[in-house]
Amino acid sequence: MDLAVGDVDKLLSDKALSDLATSTVRRIRAVLAQCLEQAIRWELVNRNVAALSRSPKAVRREGRTLTPEQARHLLETLRGHRNEALYSLMLSTGLRRGEALGLLWKDFDRESSVLRIARQLRREGCALVTSDTKTFRSRRAINLPEQVRASLLEHELGQRAKQKLLGPTWNTSGFIFTSSVGTPIDPRNFYREFQSACRDAGLVGWHPHELRHSAASLMLAQGVKIHVVSQVLGHASIRMTADVYGHILDPDRKVAANAMAVMLWSPEGNDFSA
Repeated sequence: MDLAVGDVDKLLSDKALSDLATSTVRRIRAVLAQCLEQAIRWELVNRNVAALSRSPKAVRREGRTLTPEQARHLLETLRGHRNEALYSLMLSTGLRRGEALGLLWKDFDRESSVLRIARQLRREGCALVTSDTKTFRSRRAINLPEQVRASLLEHELGQRAKQKLLGPTWNTSGFIFTSSVGTPIDPRNFYREFQSACRDAGLVGWHPHELRHSAASLMLAQGVKIHVVSQVLGHASIRMTADVYGHILDPDRKVAANAMAVMLWSPEGNDFSA
């Protein structure tokens, strides 16, 4: 029996229902399409049914959010930790893991308490490399809470003391957050450290990216406008922010509805003399 478009659609649907990531299902479709393209060249098939199939749509999964109490408890648990400043920064600003690990001291304006986000650190094969941030909007400047500024200054003093102690064995990399010898922090090592810190705080199974989700949700819950949150997060558009976090704005939408009800139907709304 010849392979049909419906067969590929069913395959992709079954894979999606098996809880594979959308990106993985798309790769399956892409590899199959490449194989069938070669089969056409060899005159084994007449058409590329994989290319004609429907590419699976991404399903945006809502991440968990730390409650204010959990967030405070996590920070309290991390007090005195060598990377206390890193966790405080990520939780208060929503920086991506790669963005935080890619920060250099030259990005930190100590006087204005502004941090400039220009690159990300990631693992590529056996090496750690830096690259530009994900999008143009990701290149941004963010203002830091005073507590985070103070934590970074304290972190800097500790790093200088460590550098003086190790002398020539210290790797002068310029990164704000480093290993015990001054090299950049491997994202995988940071993940393991984060898991350990969460267990100490009684929070099991959390991912570093959920610090970003928590930061955005807590900012919105505190009344920060969504376009400001979008800028702080470095989202490509405000629509992305609204798609992920719009449910948190339900109280704001109710306020808008109540305001229009007063203006259009309440006796108090008939006075336009003001």
